[in-house]
Amino acid sequence: FVGAATVREHILGEVDRTPNPQELQRMKELVRQSMREGALGVGSSLPYIPGTFASTDELIELSRAAAEFDGLYITHLRDEGTQLLESIDEFLRIVRGAGIRGEVYHFKVSGKANWTKFDAAIAALEKARSAGLPVTADVYPYSASSTGMTINLPAWVQEGGHDNMVARLKNPAIRVKVIPDMTLIPPEDLLLSSFRNPALRPLIGKTLAQVAKERGKSPEETALDLIVEDDSRVGTVRFTMSEDNVRKALRLPWVSFCSDSGSLAPEPPFTNSQPHPRAYGSFARVLGKYVREEKLLPLEQAIHRLTQLPASNLKLRDRGVLSVGAYADVVVFDPKTITDHATYEKPHQLATGVEHVLVNGVPVIRAGKHTGAMPGRFVQGPGAQEKKN
Repeated sequence: FVGAATVREHILGEVDRTPNPQELQRMKELVRQSMREGALGVGSSLPYIPGTFASTDELIELSRAAAEFDGLYITHLRDEGTQLLESIDEFLRIVRGAGIRGEVYHFKVSGKANWTKFDAAIAALEKARSAGLPVTADVYPYSASSTGMTINLPAWVQEGGHDNMVARLKNPAIRVKVIPDMTLIPPEDLLLSSFRNPALRPLIGKTLAQVAKERGKSPEETALDLIVEDDSRVGTVRFTMSEDNVRKALRLPWVSFCSDSGSLAPEPPFTNSQPHPRAYGSFARVLGKYVREEKLLPLEQAIHRLTQLPASNLKLRDRGVLSVGAYADVVVFDPKTITDHATYEKPHQLATGVEHVLVNGVPVIRAGKHTGAMPGRFVQGPGAQEKKN
């Protein structure tokens, strides 16, 4: 996906202002260029700078450019907590206004006080679907999320980019104004997962509450100190979701499964951090925990929602199905043994139960071992013509 924030930053930088008509046209042309180059659509991540600065109308215009190529608008909602329902309304307005297909990625509700809103969120999307709006969602099978500590900071202190933000946080007069505007979750629910500064890595695996107590400071002051000391967004895992709501999302037939994670390996430098276990366990967890153990959904439906459904949503031609003429992307697993092993305490553990994997017809995993083959290829979106070799 081409990022809505990426084209915004390219034209406007990281400032909080509305593009003028000429700038907006340049942004739209960048989206069109990306679609021709093979992008799947346009993506927005609205809680993060500079995506936060984009108006609904701006996102409609960028999505219209992607819709010209049958692209998808995929979004991290502007708010997954107190303003969840309003954020879904905005998403639906963008999809309708742009005439585009839409997907909510890692669909959830955060914060215990907001958990009761999830039924209404589901109902809003299902009502739109019943009215013919082409909207879907994806979820990861965990009740904790993961993001940078900087998401707790007000947008105004982050304007202009990371270096400007850190400079402001070093200023005591500005700090006093930042703390009341922070949206910190309960510090005992915020696990520190990664630091760039080696001197801070002994804090990995501790909660913000623990570190604040050790340092004799408030959680807010401690969070700001860590961002400055690490000169980074500081990786965190957040226990803010309801397992009951996770199960509700997993049952929805129009929801596919995601990891919301980069691809990692249990070796340095990846082991210098303690990432969310979803990086290693998401898809095996669906098949082992929720299909086999809890019987939350049938195996056939789970496989469809791991393969054909997302491939169809992404308009990936001849992928996600076992059929004559399709690319031979094949996973052979044992439904009786497939299991995720990654935990929040020990995330660098590979899942087991996958016997063989073929990518484009070439064995990549054989009897559980990597063959060394790397037959992957650039999978293009609907705006570009993919040619079979």
